Amino acid sequence: MTTRAFLRGAACAAALFLAAPAPVWAQGSAAVPAGSASKGQEDDLQAAITKSNAYTGLMNRTLRAIQSWERYGSWVDMKKGPTGKERYISYGMYSLYDVTGEIKKAEEAMAREPKLPAIDETMGRYIKAYQELAPLITNAERYYDRKDYRDDNLAEGQKLHAAMVPAARNFLDERARLDALVRVYKRGLDQRELASVEEREGKSARWQVRNIMINARAVMDLMPSNEQPIVDLKAFNAATADYSAAVREMDAFKDKNPGGVPFIESQASSWLGKLRDFSDKLAKSKGDVRRGAANDANWIVNNYNTMVSLSETAIRTAR
Repeated sequence: MTTRAFLRGAACAAALFLAAPAPVWAQGSAAVPAGSASKGQEDDLQAAITKSNAYTGLMNRTLRAIQSWERYGSWVDMKKGPTGKERYISYGMYSLYDVTGEIKKAEEAMAREPKLPAIDETMGRYIKAYQELAPLITNAERYYDRKDYRDDNLAEGQKLHAAMVPAARNFLDERARLDALVRVYKRGLDQRELASVEEREGKSARWQVRNIMINARAVMDLMPSNEQPIVDLKAFNAATADYSAAVREMDAFKDKNPGGVPFIESQASSWLGKLRDFSDKLAKSKGDVRRGAANDANWIVNNYNTMVSLSETAIRTAR
């Protein structure tokens, strides 16, 4: 689970990255069957997974606000606001998704065990920040989609801009804080769940899928962003090596089990090859993704998101 926000832009020379969907966070298993572990331990783990899934669901769904804000920033001068002279003013903004259900689940999770004071409090602020920004984005999206700015000489556009900038800044700040806290929490939760699966089933197909995705997300956490376009090569290569070990573990499982790990094994192997290509290009540019590795970065993000979807299907069908 990560939310690395890649640099975006219109189709112009200044754009460093092609438009690509932000990485989504994989959610944990919906249920952890009882096994040899104590009932209390399994119940605690299930409660933690349920809470984490509620938070993850909201964070993934509200990525749309970030994408909409980035689209707006691709054509408007953030310091001046819209003037009507922008070449790509018709780009406007993306409409937001309905997150009423996700917010309700997250708010309910905040009150449930396990208590996570830092994360729970940050989630509360995040929801408030989103609820302050979302109506502004919705109004702006309609304003530009309907080309109302042709009637008022951008008066409403300037008013919306003045309100959106601080609201977006606050939302993005809260998102960054929440993302950092949840990422650390989920790492520990992933290891607990992986150990629980191994205790019940051994290193089964389900275990292989979880192991692949845990290590894939560790790589994604090190991918470049707007704020940090230079990759920590040492850390990135170490995470890639761990991911490689997970792929080899999956290969060994396939050798002993003809059914292998359906849905994800081919994608997981191809992703490893691309990570190595990406690392080679980064090495030549001293880690700066802007110098020839942008397309590879977009491919890695897109295909990670595909693996997330495939892994969910694989886990549901694994035996």
